Amino acid sequence: QVQLVESGGTLVQAGESLRLSCTASGRSFSTYSIGWARRAPGKEREFVASINWDGGTTTYGNSVHGRFIIARDNAKNATYLQMNSLKPEDTAIYYCTAATRRSGVLVYPNLDDYDTWGQGTQVTVSS
Repeated sequence: QVQLVESGGTLVQAGESLRLSCTASGRSFSTYSIGWARRAPGKEREFVASINWDGGTTTYGNSVHGRFIIARDNAKNATYLQMNSLKPEDTAIYYCTAATRRSGVLVYPNLDDYDTWGQGTQVTVSS
């Protein structure tokens, strides 16, 4: 079973960039599609980005498309979320998640497809 640990969350100013990391334990990490999701205060959990097993396919939520980039390094069992042009509305807890029961060939914008979650990392964007 894979375990996920996020890092990199912090307080930044609007317009700045930030990179989140997600490191995984377990030998099967490279076979899974990985996603990022977030939960802002008082709001529902929201899909952010997804990447398939080899990084060849990605998809993004509408609110981050064109500003965020998801990537992975299977040799390091790691996934990254590069966040650019941050806005105060990006303030949230960001979670890394794995779809271990789905095909790693595809990407998954539906959070119900994910079954393994990290503990989250807080990102705060000040105006």
